[in-house]
Amino acid sequence: MGVEPWDTEWAAARAAEALRYLGLNYPECLENLRALDEHETAAHEAAMRGDRDAYLEALRDYCRAGRDEVLRIRRGAA
Repeated sequence: MGVEPWDTEWAAARAAEALRYLGLNYPECLENLRALDEHETAAHEAAMRGDRDAYLEALRDYCRAGRDEVLRIRRGAA
């Protein structure tokens, strides 16, 4: 039994949505993307496995991590 081909256009659109969300709501996190490395790696690994659910969960975690990083930055600035 084979694995279905990975839909790169679908995956790219989901990743673009995540970046757009962060850019609009938490632009400070885009200055330090290293804080998001772990979640980017998880998304990449899910893509390599062809696991859409894990890919979407990794992107959600990516957005949460970006939000959390910005909140940490903003609290430090206050």
